[in-house]
Amino acid sequence: MNFDLSEEHQILRDAVRGLAERHIAPYAAEWDEQEAFPRALFTRLGQEGLMGITIPEAYGGSGMDYLSYAIVVEEIAAVDGSAALTVASHNGLATGHIVHAGSEAQKKQYLPDLAAGRKLGAWGLTEPGSGSDAAGMRTTATRDGEDWRLNGSKTFITQGGVGEVAVVLAVTDASKKQRGITAFILEKGMAGFSVGKHIPKLGMRSSDTAELIFEDVRVPDRQRLGEVNMGFINTLEILDRGRISIGALALGLGRAALEAAGRYALERQQFGRPIADFQAIQWMIADAATELEAARLLLWRAAYLQDQGKPSIKESAMAKLFASEAGMRACDSAIQVHGGYGYTREYPVERMWRDAKLCQIGEGTSEVQRMVIARQLINQLKG
Repeated sequence: MNFDLSEEHQILRDAVRGLAERHIAPYAAEWDEQEAFPRALFTRLGQEGLMGITIPEAYGGSGMDYLSYAIVVEEIAAVDGSAALTVASHNGLATGHIVHAGSEAQKKQYLPDLAAGRKLGAWGLTEPGSGSDAAGMRTTATRDGEDWRLNGSKTFITQGGVGEVAVVLAVTDASKKQRGITAFILEKGMAGFSVGKHIPKLGMRSSDTAELIFEDVRVPDRQRLGEVNMGFINTLEILDRGRISIGALALGLGRAALEAAGRYALERQQFGRPIADFQAIQWMIADAATELEAARLLLWRAAYLQDQGKPSIKESAMAKLFASEAGMRACDSAIQVHGGYGYTREYPVERMWRDAKLCQIGEGTSEVQRMVIARQLINQLKG
């Protein structure tokens, strides 16, 4: 069993780390303060091949594996959680859904622009009344001759206000609950498709989040993504992969917070010596380092299983659960190490803490991950 990254993965890690330190880190605090979405950044990342990480090369993507995906997200998150969230959601949700369930014509039409960062993707699942409970979805798609009519709304949609392409889930057979949901590809500018309010947030403030509104939107059947009533089944597979990226995001934030805490502990003098000499500080640093290393191994295992085409429902949920909790604890400890300064915006650990909280909620809360893990274990015991 080899726990070392391949030379190819090491080169990717170092390249992304350098790019993030040059082109993202100097501006992250300003973007956060202004809640400004840095659109030009993602055009650049598209040119670098980071907006189409797992898109096959035949459609203009980089054709990388899921371990590469996790590495990229971790390195960007280490300097800016918001930028990492945009990269993760763009690659893993709307784009990932098209890669997974799209027809050949749909892939040729949408993937090249998405991979290049010329267009951004949004993914519409969550609604005001349905988050973890997809059976509560109220957005509907009804047949209208050869077309469909969409009505309803979505909320908390990442890239909702800036995305040019949106994959939207809608109820097509209410009697089947989750098994009566279908996915559709919508484009900005379609009649009846509009952006609602932009949603201000605790963290991830320079990541765009908005409502999507559908008022009698006429959608040709060729824009249906996947089979009728298979949208939620495909969604579970998309979320299985997405958990890896959100876990990697939490890992990157936690790692950055740990490094910041270590540097501060060496510099900060109390009682005539660096606070790094005190056992209370050392234990916080040791616990965070241990948990983050364990999180990385869980994430790499889940990514490995994805790359091997093996089932990873339980492993992805474990990785996302543990990494998001460990990342949050690391950020919390980093603020504690900084003391009163950690509670101010003079130091970046408060931004990391605000950003990390989303990882315990987005793409399945920690409670949902525990449900998934338990269900998988119980089913295994039943045989």
